[in-house]
Amino acid sequence: MAGNSQRKGAIRKTGTKKGAVVGSGGQRRKALEGKGPTPRAEDRPGHKAYRAANAANKRDQARQKKADRPELIAGRNPVVEALRADVPGTALYVALNIDIDDRVNEAVRLAGDKGISILEIPREELDRKTNRAMHQGLGLQVPPFEYAHPDDLMQAARDSGSTPLFVALDGVTDPRNLGAVIRSAAAFGAQGVLLPERRSAGMTAVAWRTSAGTAAKLPIAVATNLTRQLRAWASDGLMIVGLDADGTVDIDALDLAADPLVVVLGSEGRGLSRLVRETCDATVSIPMAAGVESLNASVAAGVLLAEVARRRRIAGRV
Repeated sequence: MAGNSQRKGAIRKTGTKKGAVVGSGGQRRKALEGKGPTPRAEDRPGHKAYRAANAANKRDQARQKKADRPELIAGRNPVVEALRADVPGTALYVALNIDIDDRVNEAVRLAGDKGISILEIPREELDRKTNRAMHQGLGLQVPPFEYAHPDDLMQAARDSGSTPLFVALDGVTDPRNLGAVIRSAAAFGAQGVLLPERRSAGMTAVAWRTSAGTAAKLPIAVATNLTRQLRAWASDGLMIVGLDADGTVDIDALDLAADPLVVVLGSEGRGLSRLVRETCDATVSIPMAAGVESLNASVAAGVLLAEVARRRRIAGRV
């Protein structure tokens, strides 16, 4: 064969042989083998889903790091109310050269009675610690909030001896709304508040301040999956009622006294999420005067919880 002769003096001209000159070492056979299933988009570096997942993880880590830091309740009235309510303070900061009134004296006395450290610091330092909130010369440092487990809410209801009443929040991100809801829940006999793990306000200093210390008296639990927890409660016999401006049932037409009840509040903007809405046994609306679109989430919660408490008093179920 031309170019492959073994006779003496024969030579091979370079570039004339077709195909690989050097052996492939079996690589061609390996190339025909499958490489396994394609990794998920979140696991493929360079994919936009991978970058989005990394960004979400970083946000969660930053949120967790912030949650692990102590909070500072600012303002004379909030500090006094928190100390009266036995909020577990770790330090009371008093700005130097402030005007002393009855609230300052009471805060210092209560902190001393509870063994809380009292520290005098420059006003500028207190401004920095409170992120320049209206502190009026007083700040109470509280440790990171310890959330309960959803099962603890059921235990609290059993211990109270009254018909279970819980409040669940679906995407409420304003800590002021959270604090106000907690205050209303405590005022009208609820045994606990449930928050989702993500896309929700937490117990920050602002929420502590708005709750007026009631967060120390009412268990606040966190659910990894809100919809799953609501379904679990429904299987235990609790009625799931969502509060929504477009509710299918008027509040006056719903019996809110007889059954164990979970009141679910949606976010400030979009209301109840689709999955939570589908989990609810009923969605109720509050009748309002013409021309008013909706109520603030915490105000609506107060209205509904007050109506539940009123009906339960009449029915003798409190």
